[in-house]
Amino acid sequence: MDLLNTLVDKGLRRELPTREEALAVLATSDDELLDVVAAAGKVRRQWFGRRVKLNYLVNLKSGLCPEDCSYCSQRLGSTAGILKYTWLKPDEASQAAAAGVAGGAKRVCLVASGRGPTDRDVDRVGKTIEAIKEQNEGVEVCACLGLLSDGQAERLRAAGADAYNHNLNTSEGTYGEITTTHTYQDRVDTVRKAHDAGLSACSGLIAGMGESDEDLVDVVYALRELDSDSVPVNFLIPFEGTPLAKEWNLTPQRCLRILAMVRFVCPDVEVRIAGGREVHLRSMQPLALNIANSIFLGDYLTSEGQAGQADLDMIADAGFEVEGAGTTTLPRHRADALAEASGGCGSHAEAGTGGGCGSHAGAGGGGGCGSHAEAGAGGGCGPCGGAPAPEADEVPTAGVEVGAGAAEASNARTDLVAVRRRGAGTDLAPNA
Repeated sequence: MDLLNTLVDKGLRRELPTREEALAVLATSDDELLDVVAAAGKVRRQWFGRRVKLNYLVNLKSGLCPEDCSYCSQRLGSTAGILKYTWLKPDEASQAAAAGVAGGAKRVCLVASGRGPTDRDVDRVGKTIEAIKEQNEGVEVCACLGLLSDGQAERLRAAGADAYNHNLNTSEGTYGEITTTHTYQDRVDTVRKAHDAGLSACSGLIAGMGESDEDLVDVVYALRELDSDSVPVNFLIPFEGTPLAKEWNLTPQRCLRILAMVRFVCPDVEVRIAGGREVHLRSMQPLALNIANSIFLGDYLTSEGQAGQADLDMIADAGFEVEGAGTTTLPRHRADALAEASGGCGSHAEAGTGGGCGSHAGAGGGGGCGSHAEAGAGGGCGPCGGAPAPEADEVPTAGVEVGAGAAEASNARTDLVAVRRRGAGTDLAPNA
């Protein structure tokens, strides 16, 4: 197809496609789907090779949110059966993070429900970041705490945060139909605060909320304009007890086309398949790895994901390798720009892997944890919501070995990251 050849050429040059071209990707037929995936795969391999970055989510505070985001099971008035608890202590969060790192994750995403952090909350999260980094050398940390006030991004960075996530979720034109307690511009401002503070900016979207193709293109173009290092793509899980409980609008083919459009518009950023991949991509998840270069390992905020062992098997079977801790995620030009913006990190540029600066540049590769509310629908860090979960004794216990790029692959412990969410009514936090 002339369209796909044009998009590949533009992606290899980091040239922005036209809106008409982006819309045309979403309008392709199922007969053309493999061609679309192959074309997006050429762009993905140009900037990220065959590496897949693993990220791990720690839910610091669950439920109890005053915001009314329609997709979120933690929203004000939600009747979804989710776990609700206040802040995990730093040592509890660090223990949870260590499980993900042991399973091969190179980034830990710290998420807390709520409109945004108080200064006391920022101090609390700062201590948690310090505890995690003290016990897990080289790990990247992304904070996802909602709307930021002036100076808070700088304080998080000083505490050791590498990235900050806050998703735009949908287009500016339809945002008011999804949320009324804050604005689209509030979200844009928070992403800019993070970027200006030298944090790697992570911001993404939720597909499947009843939006049009034009809405999807609008939000992805806005993300490119914000220069996000990481773009998590979430697929709505319509949880009972939320206003969008009946919005089942996605097919695996539709999800793949959306991912391809994101890759063509944002060719050199970390594209993460986030919440809802197991529900909507299902058996076509391996195809999506040809487009996206990042996934979450283990569970999400208040819903369970695919078992860690299954994820690692999927990556290996599809011919990809887990991105190692010593490899910088971002291509060199983006990693260097992030290093300059954050004041430089010294000597961690990795020849041949995209340069960068250790945890800060790697962070630029972008974690993606969705802000407190996005998680509700499958936001950056994945969906909130309360699907029934298996009991703890159903957890597999075998260790794994993954591809050549895996961080400490021979020591990966997917039994640790495969801990399933206990049911509501217990005192155990997800992934703890």
